[in-house]
Amino acid sequence: MAKSKSNKTGSGSSTIALNKKARHDYHIEERFEAGLALEGWEVKSLRAGKVQLTESYVIVKDGEAFLFGCLITPLLTASTHIHPDPTRTRKLLLHREELDKLIGAVERKGYALIPLAMYWKRGRAKLEIGLAKGKKAHDKRAAIKERDWAREKQRIMKSGAR
Repeated sequence: MAKSKSNKTGSGSSTIALNKKARHDYHIEERFEAGLALEGWEVKSLRAGKVQLTESYVIVKDGEAFLFGCLITPLLTASTHIHPDPTRTRKLLLHREELDKLIGAVERKGYALIPLAMYWKRGRAKLEIGLAKGKKAHDKRAAIKERDWAREKQRIMKSGAR
């Protein structure tokens, strides 16, 4: 009974953190799902929502993927006998075929691996990685203009319908 109750409530709140800045700064071409190798105190902090993805990035080194710059703030009550490092490098768990594809894409000019979202899936923390290419300043301005025009159209349509 408790399991079905948690599934209903957990489906809407499975997102831990979003990286909204990534969609503004990059053209996301492909998305991948990766597991995270975490310590116990990090999982407790994730459950409390104490994570920040904005300045983080993914790097591929020696055939493995790592998450750099992700800030997981330790809880005061998490552990007394270890000294947690909030910005430690965390290993990402991917299949070999996915890693090979990412390595090939990153070695090409202009591609980057950007963390887009962190969420729970079947009780495990997952990270959505985007294979991205950086936007130029004029692309960002054009996206802002499009978004503002779409918002203005909605206002006009709403007021015109009355």
